[in-house]
Amino acid sequence: ATNAMVLFLAINTSSVTLLPTGVIALRAAAGSADPAAILPTTLLATIGSTTVAILAAKFYSRLSAAPPPLAHGSSSVAMPDADADPALAEDRPLPLWASVLALATLVSLVPVAVLYGQALSPWIIPGLIVLFLGFGAMRRVRVYEVMVEGGREGFQVALRIIPYMVVILVGVAMLRASGVLDLVVGALGRFTAPLGLPAEALPMALMRPLSGSGAYAIVASLLNDPAIGPDSYTGLLVSTLQGSTETTFYVLAVYFGAVQVKRLRHAMAAALTADLAGVVFAVLACLVLFGR
Repeated sequence: ATNAMVLFLAINTSSVTLLPTGVIALRAAAGSADPAAILPTTLLATIGSTTVAILAAKFYSRLSAAPPPLAHGSSSVAMPDADADPALAEDRPLPLWASVLALATLVSLVPVAVLYGQALSPWIIPGLIVLFLGFGAMRRVRVYEVMVEGGREGFQVALRIIPYMVVILVGVAMLRASGVLDLVVGALGRFTAPLGLPAEALPMALMRPLSGSGAYAIVASLLNDPAIGPDSYTGLLVSTLQGSTETTFYVLAVYFGAVQVKRLRHAMAAALTADLAGVVFAVLACLVLFGR
């Protein structure tokens, strides 16, 4: 894996979440008085984890030996040819001011989410749909045809990554069935609780990088538990964790399996560092905005 691949994967596993719709729907179904209350905490947690992911990928790249250069034609991934596509030759990196503007926009969303999150949440998805369609029309893109072509390519990718998905899912199922996770939670819970991570939420933090379905089941059970509920500190924390972290091992298996990369180098270390940062920032955000 090249440094660019590792950086891309690290950002992907910790990417900034603007709208955790699945968690909001789950909280609403559990009877939350404010299902969208996790918007600011999720945004804060993912901004922090993404920043750490970028820094970690850059730092670990200095410690990891660079991959040997590929001989011409030896890569299994078809690379774009700038000579064949003049549009690629015209691509240039965005200027620094554009990156600063994008970062400032993300940061400015935090107070907006805190003040108006509940009022804006029903309009975000329709607004995004209109935005995407409008942007495509402005760029004169045939949106429907492009979506169909993307679906066709996605099917071919799915065929290539199925073996990798089967292996990672079987491994996660074996880990859950073995009882190792329960032993780890029992050992760490008494140390993490004073730091703002209750023992009830610890399984969520440990399961999320391994299994999306397992983490979802934990969140659903906690939100529907009468002793906890969706609007308690623990309920808000696990909701934030669900919306601000990613199934790291699944993402690594899918992406690197799709391009047939076997040497991951520092990709896993960078992604897991970002996951840990996501948990830390989620706890801090919930402590600051909700208290205990």
